[in-house]
Amino acid sequence: MTAAESQTTVNFPQSRCLAGVAQIDVTPPVGIYHRMWGAAKHDVATGVHRPLTATVLTLAPHGASDSPAVFVALDHCLLWGEEMEAFLDSVSRQAAVDRNSIVAFFSHTHAAGLMGFERVSLPGGELIPPYLDELATKVAGAIREASSGVTASVVGFATGRCNLAQNRDFFDDEADRFVCGFNPGGMTDDSVPVARVFNEASGKTLATMINYACHPTTLAWDNTLISPDYVGAMREVVETATDAPCFFIQGASGDIGPRDGFVGDVEVADRNGRQLGYAALSALESLPANTAGGSKMTYTGAVISGATIGTWQTRAVEEQRATALAAWRYRESTVELPYRKDLLTREDLERDREHWSAEEQKARDGDNLAAAADARAMIERMTRRLVRVRDIPPGNCYPFRIRLWLLGDVVWVVLEGEHYNVLQRTIRESFPGRAVVVATLANGSRCWYLPDESSYGKGLYQEDASILAKGCLEILAAAIIDEVSTILRED
Repeated sequence: MTAAESQTTVNFPQSRCLAGVAQIDVTPPVGIYHRMWGAAKHDVATGVHRPLTATVLTLAPHGASDSPAVFVALDHCLLWGEEMEAFLDSVSRQAAVDRNSIVAFFSHTHAAGLMGFERVSLPGGELIPPYLDELATKVAGAIREASSGVTASVVGFATGRCNLAQNRDFFDDEADRFVCGFNPGGMTDDSVPVARVFNEASGKTLATMINYACHPTTLAWDNTLISPDYVGAMREVVETATDAPCFFIQGASGDIGPRDGFVGDVEVADRNGRQLGYAALSALESLPANTAGGSKMTYTGAVISGATIGTWQTRAVEEQRATALAAWRYRESTVELPYRKDLLTREDLERDREHWSAEEQKARDGDNLAAAADARAMIERMTRRLVRVRDIPPGNCYPFRIRLWLLGDVVWVVLEGEHYNVLQRTIRESFPGRAVVVATLANGSRCWYLPDESSYGKGLYQEDASILAKGCLEILAAAIIDEVSTILRED
């Protein structure tokens, strides 16, 4: 674009591709194991607040040179490594699609229940294996439906703002320690990248995409209902307005959560969701009218009126720009991130779990319910740590996989794990003016948390839950920026 054209033309971040969409209900049965929180007193789900959904978005290039991306937005916290592998194998087989093309984006709701095989012997746990089998079958069916309905589409991107999400590393002066809760002075990325996927020929909206970084931890130990947390009400707001499925992608929210959270009142979750939903709709309304091939705003000249008016109109982009918007590039790499040197062994963790089991029984025998509840919470911590040790690859380093898609103007950065918010801020600040989707918890989180370097040594929960050494987030951020720079330079 020439200097003169830059003053008379405004382009918008867009992609042109083949897209297909499907959405299904994947709500687990009432009575399934539900306890997610160490402080919870219940074990099984007593009802349903809002249904859980799986939304499939298949994206493919014009032509057959590259494999499609099969993205699944899934209303669950995550699946552990063993369960994730089994799920991907089953979905791939039943849907007859390449396993490597399937990416599950977990919303990370903490109110859906924890679907781990290690919980099968607990109350309601016997329902977990058949539910996961059914989940894979349903998702595979949705992939077939979405794939059979692909159509030439345009994806238009915009960015809104929402202050629902807040930093959650708070220093408690009285306790003289950090706790996980609303920190009014903490940094966060309040951006809400959104997209509208529409049929290129008819202009009909096929789906919307919302990418936002905020832990779905509105509902906590006092809640006994299956729920998508704030994502459910957000989706209702957006889908009611757009008459199309809403595809939610969790951002880098390792140290980010809702200001109003850790409650049992589902209305708080709904209020949080509506706040994000209306912010997303505001951003979506800023997009230009749907135009085949892509849209731009063009200065169309002066009109003499009471004042002399400079007029602009939405127009279709020129052929060269439309061709560029159909660009499709995929790139992946692996960066070796060192493990912490103080990781406990399975034997250490099993010994600690036995200790806390004995402490719980001792407290119950003494009718000390508070001490019993604390011991039960510690047993839950040890159980999760045992899963963490079970799932990590051998060696001294974690092989962290970076996956990138460049679709027209837009870069999709797809990562597993729970990253501190500074990661997405750093990536986006490195590419000003470029639309960047930062998708985390992609196919789970075998690497667990990635706090930033300055957060180690503070006694934070996220450091305690991490398997990776201090500085790994910074190593990863530098590697991602290098990879994004490379994919943008490719012809």
